[in-house]
Amino acid sequence: MRNELALLVLAFALAAPAQSHEAPSIPGTDAPELARLGASAIGVTTLEFADETRKGRRLKIDFWYPALVADGATPESYRGSLTAEPPAPPTRFTRPGIAVRDAKRAAGPFPLVVVSHGYDNASVLFSWLTENLASKAYVVAAIRHEDPPITDRARFPETLVDRPLDVAFAAKALQHSLGADGFVDPARTALVGYSMGGYGVLAAAGGLLDPASPLVQLAGGGLTAFARGGAQQEALRVPGLSAVVALAPAGGSLGAWGAEGLAAITAPMLLIAGDRDHTVDYASGARAYFDQAVNSNRYLLTYLGGGHRIGLGPAPGEMRARLWDQDWFEDPVWRADRIVGINLHFITAFLDRYVKDDASRASYLDGLAPLSADGSWSAPDGLPYDTRSPGGNGVTLWKGFQRQHAEGLELLHATPD
Repeated sequence: MRNELALLVLAFALAAPAQSHEAPSIPGTDAPELARLGASAIGVTTLEFADETRKGRRLKIDFWYPALVADGATPESYRGSLTAEPPAPPTRFTRPGIAVRDAKRAAGPFPLVVVSHGYDNASVLFSWLTENLASKAYVVAAIRHEDPPITDRARFPETLVDRPLDVAFAAKALQHSLGADGFVDPARTALVGYSMGGYGVLAAAGGLLDPASPLVQLAGGGLTAFARGGAQQEALRVPGLSAVVALAPAGGSLGAWGAEGLAAITAPMLLIAGDRDHTVDYASGARAYFDQAVNSNRYLLTYLGGGHRIGLGPAPGEMRARLWDQDWFEDPVWRADRIVGINLHFITAFLDRYVKDDASRASYLDGLAPLSADGSWSAPDGLPYDTRSPGGNGVTLWKGFQRQHAEGLELLHATPD
């Protein structure tokens, strides 16, 4: 018995790190249908831009793209660090990828997706999304915001100012530089942001900040000109915007938009959040945003019982030794790889539908039972165990989900008033 127990413990010890050695852009076996990789090989490179309107603030941007990759090319291994619990130094991590550094670009034009990470996160931790979308013929650019450490609360106001300005500047710079040579189509642009990045992309999507809000006041005047009624109110708005995705978006607990600011967003919007988010608050955040953005064709996907950690994918092996480090990534209730698969499925359906105008994707988004567990499918005998729901014709199990795997989710949809 003791030997059997020892073998069982060893098996679990070996199994946990093994998950961290797989690229998270490759979905798991229980991921819904549209999470799968696309047909394109993937390249990755890094650009740098200077915003002369902000004393030459320099932004590095990692971007992933459809590429022509030689057989046997070595895929990228991403490296970075995250702030650790004081007084420990930052914890360094590695994450495997499937993109090839500086691979030759495929012929465009492709839609442009600009990604804004969370407060004190790292752009490469969004490789689960950036690589996956690039394989589906998107050019995906993730900004390195270079935030102050999350433990330095005195510098929090500067992040409130920099985030929306960074998103707007980066999107416009990429539209110009990559659009000039026909690699991207500036008229097909999407914004994706997580947490602080969610706040940033909503502002850049046209959401009008309330000048009397605690958020704008906390920013110390740095946002006054960009808030509703300010001289640069329209400077934040990204042209050519087709869609916006905000995961666990921040700002609600600080009254960023007031009651009406999000009504200025007209682009289709997908909000993704956990209803147990104790970091940015679900009720005043994503749930309220869904109600307030009355001029957007909008969706709200909620992880029931889920919290804030829905944006970074599974924790790398180096981030599993201490709870602080692991808590950047892992939700106490939901498996991180499961979250990745669901996010990829819905983000793909949403961007394909509203950026690429693929009407066939509507059946993955519209007319679904609001609670995933309420869907049903009397599947014919003889189908493989892992067959995914076809939707339609009386099938209410969410399209693309496997039987017994559409659980714990809510999807709300509202059209412009």
